Amino acid sequence: MRPGQVKYDVMARKHPESADSGADRVSRPDPVAAKAAAIKAEQAHPPTWKTVIKRAFVVAIAGVAIYLVLPSLIAVLGSWPRLSALSPIWFIAALAAELASFTCNFALQRLALRTKGWFAVVTAGLAGNAVTNSLPGGDAAGAAVQFSMLTTAGFDTDTAVGALTAFSLLGVGGLLALPILALPAMLAGAPVSPGLVDTAILGIAGFVLFASFGAVLLLTDRPLAVIGRAVQGLRNRLTRGRPPLTGLDNRLLAERDAIRAVLGEKWWQAILLITGRLGFDFSCLLAALRATGTHPRPSLVLLAYSAAGILALFPLTPGGLGIVEAGLSGLLILAGVHPNDAVLATLAYRIASYWLPLLAGPPAYLLFRHRYGTPTPQPVSHQTADAGRDHHPPSEGLSP
Repeated sequence: MRPGQVKYDVMARKHPESADSGADRVSRPDPVAAKAAAIKAEQAHPPTWKTVIKRAFVVAIAGVAIYLVLPSLIAVLGSWPRLSALSPIWFIAALAAELASFTCNFALQRLALRTKGWFAVVTAGLAGNAVTNSLPGGDAAGAAVQFSMLTTAGFDTDTAVGALTAFSLLGVGGLLALPILALPAMLAGAPVSPGLVDTAILGIAGFVLFASFGAVLLLTDRPLAVIGRAVQGLRNRLTRGRPPLTGLDNRLLAERDAIRAVLGEKWWQAILLITGRLGFDFSCLLAALRATGTHPRPSLVLLAYSAAGILALFPLTPGGLGIVEAGLSGLLILAGVHPNDAVLATLAYRIASYWLPLLAGPPAYLLFRHRYGTPTPQPVSHQTADAGRDHHPPSEGLSP
């Protein structure tokens, strides 16, 4: 680190909400302060011209994507006056299902952070989610906000990175596996649109490839080491004149071992919570459809939901805005839902899963600041600076 770098003086205590004891408590000040210092340094440095170009490119891509799906987005948002026609009971059920889905997601984060407290995890998660879903390519910014808040609350977020990575990969695998659940209905002869059949085949093939590749990386060393050396060599060739990256293969193997250890200890809890997160989110969509008065086959809606979820994995726009609306409404039509009902149900679902959590972000951030205050910058000690070199902020957010 350079002289004069600042840090947050946030970790002279154990986290008050943690119910764990001994080594499980968050009581290691140097890694936590180093994490805060790294985040602060990232925010303090003026962006380089390369960073400006990258951000401009991301904004341009988001603008083009929104332009292409603008008619569908307008159609969905334009159905706002028709929300009064929804069944109040089913719409409340949709909201309750989405609340349960978010609860499972926050419980998953508590599992990774090894705490029994809720306040810091929920408020930081909502604030990070709001940033991620309001900025083009906002995953990194949302992660920075969330991890900074967790660090301020006294968590050593580095201890959670391996677990969160593992849980995130399990979530992607679960999403890809959803079409398998629709196979019995398809094999029983239920009428299915060719477009949804293609979606099911692609999803199942993706799950098989994902599971096979993941098993190889978890159980063997050589493929991951080869990937690490290849990425390291490519990075060093593209960034000549900068200090070369070394030891990436060993770092990846160490992270893999940490992920494998986490899965070995808590895999059943993680799978249960991931299943709950996906299941309640899907139930929200089903309830939104029932609120419009339509009764489509759940198996076909499941195919539409899984395809829309896969689309949302590619963050071309903030929170998939426009892309999810266009994709989900179109896929629901293929599932046999009347176009007007598909558009209205999509709007109701996005209100529960996107807009309301987005609006909850700022109040959550203010509540967090009221309890924990704003970190105070102080000079970094040499010991903390040395520790900070091995503790980089993660690049992915934790939000749903």
